[in-house]
Amino acid sequence: RRKAASVPRALAGNSEPTLPRASGATDFMSGEREIFVSVDVETSGPIPGKFSLLSIGACLAFEPEKTFACELQPINRNFDPKALEVSGFSLDELARTGLLPANAMRAFADWVATLSDKETTPVFVGFNAPFDWSFVNYYFHRFLRRNPFGFTALDIKALYMGATGCRWADTRSSKI
Repeated sequence: RRKAASVPRALAGNSEPTLPRASGATDFMSGEREIFVSVDVETSGPIPGKFSLLSIGACLAFEPEKTFACELQPINRNFDPKALEVSGFSLDELARTGLLPANAMRAFADWVATLSDKETTPVFVGFNAPFDWSFVNYYFHRFLRRNPFGFTALDIKALYMGATGCRWADTRSSKI
């Protein structure tokens, strides 16, 4: 993987100076650090609750060797055939081999906690983050009643669009 370029301050939404670090950025004024956690999920359909989160994969954006991965038992039998075709998962197999969703989310939260401390904020990063974050957020709140990422996410597609001035259609993974 290529090392990601630092984010221009104007795009970061913070006019205070920041210093890029191996795992994120440090705000000079407050001393708070951000760590960027890249997250990708596979699901059984388009919306959380009605459809199941089937797998979570995550890594530190600037230290991709630090990873987390798990497969989850489905919460119901609902599925969109196209979603299962893309992922290659079987609901029957995951019902047998996947983690209970509460255990999977606890393990994910514990992993995120190992990356951060009181002065560090984990930032959810995703390629089409609204989709991935919606499932992760729903599952964290349903099973743990909290989301270690808070209520926001950094979308790589939108960041790329803002940084390059391209059109939304040009932010597909096949074009970036």
